[in-house]
Amino acid sequence: MADLFQPIPITRTSLTDSEIKSVLEPLSSGWLVQGPKVEAFEKKWSEFTLSKHSLAVTSCTAGMHLALAALGLGPGDEVIIPAFTWISTANVIEHHGATPIFCDINLKTFNIDVEKIESKLSSKTVGIMPVHLFGLSADINPIMKIVEKHNLWLIEDAACGFGATYDGKHVGHFGSAGVFSFHPRKAITTGEGGMVTTSDTSLATKIQQLRDHGAVVSDLQRHLGARPYLLADHIHAGYNQRMTDIQGALGSAQMDRAKDIIFERRGIARMFDSAFSEIEQLQTPFVDHRYGHGYQSYPCLLNLSGNVDEINSKRNSWMELLQSKGISTRPATHAVHMLTYYSQKYDLRPEDFPNAYRANHCSISLPLFHGMTFDEQELVISAVQSTIPSK
Repeated sequence: MADLFQPIPITRTSLTDSEIKSVLEPLSSGWLVQGPKVEAFEKKWSEFTLSKHSLAVTSCTAGMHLALAALGLGPGDEVIIPAFTWISTANVIEHHGATPIFCDINLKTFNIDVEKIESKLSSKTVGIMPVHLFGLSADINPIMKIVEKHNLWLIEDAACGFGATYDGKHVGHFGSAGVFSFHPRKAITTGEGGMVTTSDTSLATKIQQLRDHGAVVSDLQRHLGARPYLLADHIHAGYNQRMTDIQGALGSAQMDRAKDIIFERRGIARMFDSAFSEIEQLQTPFVDHRYGHGYQSYPCLLNLSGNVDEINSKRNSWMELLQSKGISTRPATHAVHMLTYYSQKYDLRPEDFPNAYRANHCSISLPLFHGMTFDEQELVISAVQSTIPSK
C-alpha cells in the first residue's frame, strides 16, 4: 500500500506521453495561434457531445462572456443563477452591466432549486444560467419549461459538465449555448481554456467572430484563402479570446480517451459511494438513473447536529485532521452571495439563501481524479471512515 504520508492531492493532472508530445507539433510547425489543432479539438468535442457547433476559447469564463455578449445582455437586464457556484457565473453578468439574481439550491444535488426559480422572475429577467455543478446536470426539463413559458434564453454553465448527461443527452446544448472549462481541476485540461457549444448557427457565427476581435474570417481561413495578404473586415467590437494551437493540440489528444476518462472517474465514485454508504454523517453525491454523472469532483455534505456555524467549525477541524494524514480536501465551492463584492453591493446576508449558506459551510470535496491509484482510493476511504466526526 502507498505510504500514508505521501500526500493525496484534491486533484492531479494525468497526461499520457503522447498527450505531452502533442504540444510539440504546433511548436514544430510554427503555427501557434488558433489554427488546425484548435479546429481538430472542436471537431472531436462536437463528436463526443453531439453538439452542432463547438468553439474553443481562452476559458469557460470567456466563453460565458462571449455567449452573453452575442445574446445582447446589457444594463438593466437580470439573469437568474444559483447562489452556490464559482464566482465567474455571476461575474460575467456583472461585466455586461446586468444584474445576477441569486436563487437557492437543492441540497441533495447542489444545483439550482427549480421550484424557487419562478419566484425570482421580474419584468427585467432575460435569461437563466443553471450550473451543472461538479459534473451533475441541473434538472433541465422543468427549467426549459420556465424558459419557454416566459420567453427567456438559457445558457448552461457546464464548466464541470464534461461527461454529464441528462436523460441520455450530454449537457451543453439544451439551451441557447453551453460553456465548458479546461482548467486543471477538470477531467480534460488545456491549462486554461474553454469550449462553447450551440445548435444555433447564427449564434455560433457571432461568437466565432466576437472571440477573434470581431473579424468575419479567422487568421487560418485568411492564410489558406486565395488572398492571404488582405486583412479581414471586422463587423463587431470583439475580443481576443482565442485558444492557442498548443492548447488545442493537448485537448485534442486527450479527447481520444474521453470515454475511458469518464469511465474511470465513475468507477472511483462508485467505490467511494459503497464505502461511505453506512456513514450517516456524510451525504455523498446524488445518484439517479436520469443523470449520468461526470464526477469532476466528489462533493459531500457533512450532516451533524448543531447550527450551520457549529458544523462549519467541526468540518474545518476535520479537514485539518485529514490534511495531517495526507488527504487533501476542499469546500465543494462557495456561496457567491456571501463573498464580499456581492454581499456588499446587493446587501445580502448568508441566511438569504439558507441552502447555499449550508453548502458553503458544511460541504467537503474528497480527492477524485483519473490516474488515482487503488491504494490512494483505499487511503482516502480509510481516513474518512476512521476520522469522521460523530453525529
